[in-house]
Amino acid sequence: MNTMPQDLNELEPVGRFAPLRERSFRNIWMASVFANFAQLFLGVGAAWQMTQMTGSPSMVALVQTAMMLPMVLVSLPAGAIADMYDKRKVAIAGLIVSTAFAACLAVLGFIDVLSPWILLAFCSLIGAGVALYGPSWQSSIPEQVSLRNLPAAIGLGTISYNVARSFGPALGGLIVLAAGAKAVFALTAVLYWPLLLAFTMWKRKHVPSRLPPERMDRAIIGGARYAIHSPPIRTSFVRAFMYTLTSASATALAPLVAKDLLGGDAATYGLLLGVTGVGALVGALNVSTVRDRFSTEGTVRLLAVATGLPLIVIAMSTSVLLTCAAYFMIGLANILSVALLNINVQLSAPRWVAARALSLFGSSLTAGVALGAWAWGMFGSAIGVTNAYFVSGSVTLLTALIGYLLPLSRDEEGEKDTVDIGFEPNLDLGLSIRSGPIVVEIDYRVDPERARDFYAVMMRMQRMRKRIGGFEWSISRDIEDQWVWTERYHCPTWGDYLRMRDRYTQMDFDVQAEARSFDETPGGIVVRRRLERPYGSVRWKADSPDPHQDTMTYIGP
Repeated sequence: MNTMPQDLNELEPVGRFAPLRERSFRNIWMASVFANFAQLFLGVGAAWQMTQMTGSPSMVALVQTAMMLPMVLVSLPAGAIADMYDKRKVAIAGLIVSTAFAACLAVLGFIDVLSPWILLAFCSLIGAGVALYGPSWQSSIPEQVSLRNLPAAIGLGTISYNVARSFGPALGGLIVLAAGAKAVFALTAVLYWPLLLAFTMWKRKHVPSRLPPERMDRAIIGGARYAIHSPPIRTSFVRAFMYTLTSASATALAPLVAKDLLGGDAATYGLLLGVTGVGALVGALNVSTVRDRFSTEGTVRLLAVATGLPLIVIAMSTSVLLTCAAYFMIGLANILSVALLNINVQLSAPRWVAARALSLFGSSLTAGVALGAWAWGMFGSAIGVTNAYFVSGSVTLLTALIGYLLPLSRDEEGEKDTVDIGFEPNLDLGLSIRSGPIVVEIDYRVDPERARDFYAVMMRMQRMRKRIGGFEWSISRDIEDQWVWTERYHCPTWGDYLRMRDRYTQMDFDVQAEARSFDETPGGIVVRRRLERPYGSVRWKADSPDPHQDTMTYIGP
């Protein structure tokens, strides 16, 4: 386990492109630009193909929903898989899925058997592959660069997408205009290959855990519980969802803005998305500067205003130039908002749950986009595209007020590598990895004069224990001896308890040390670890043999 003490915020600044000096990161980052072009080409081609097959605003908007919804459904399992298994192999599997289904979509297009629902189905299948490799790619960045270059590498990950976003939609629109959507679908499949090759060539050193992988359901629950009990991460998820939900009309109805409000064609649609990408690229290049100079909370509120007002401008505009300016501002505000929230998550999540935290963040974004695209498509069908943009802009402006209820903070940023906590248990029972439930009780002897301060620390302890795997946490006080307090929590199995011990970061350990500092028990605090409902630890009959199969005693880190 890594016990490196540096805090990411204390590292001296490095150049914006310094991580590109590291070969593995450079190869994968450059290839990711092509994969991002592939995804953007697919979005442009599918949206315009749907426009040609049906003029319904709701069906056109469903293209974005179809591409985003799998990221909501697949991202969390994908994050759990990435945390449990070799991230490189998981990324390769996801890329193979996207490549194969993109090729199938191209074939169906060339033989003229596409229908609106077939198109939506294949967009979803390609999106599922993207959702599978996305968390593995993002969470593997710390393995490709030095700790000093990590913040800059995170920023470059955002720039990778926005380099493609700046030119991809316009280029995709030109390809659609010249060769049709079928050619775009074929090109999509080809452009996934460089990233697939880069991951294949990456010589990643996979260090398997000394414990067996978690069950998928428990891994997912563990990731969700960490997010729920981590205020910075939970708040980032909610704010990301609300922002994308209200502003999803910007891209979901862009084909209809180009066709109906501006009287343009596929090239006009590509131009609108292109200037959005240019704005996003400008924003991505200034993420570090904005974050260093201004508070995250104040900036995110301001960016909500900078998104809402341009949406209203789009509703009122019949000028290509004015509409392009509005889309530029939306792109800039969108990427800055998402990047600032993403950094909050990355610097608040420890390494053992990083992929799951990022996948949940991605799910919150894509859920907002998918539901928002569907909702604004329905609004567009019912009240017209112009009115839909008026409403979308107005509610996006209102999201600036959410910060007063759920403010963003950096309180839990810091070093997120796990540490060895010591205090190894001594076993007298032969336990299997599945033995359980395990009950842990810790007695503290605390001066009554310090009881209030001790209780405040234990409330922080509660959040910490629940984040890393403790269930049914409680704190109680002896009614016959007011000095004695007992902390109690459960783990489903002995294996879950061992994993919990492996998840402590330095900040978690500091909370535990602060709680122990209140204890005045001679010889230190008393810890009891018990097997609840211990069927397998006793003989059924006097002459029955003791169970020895599948036993596992604790092995220290």
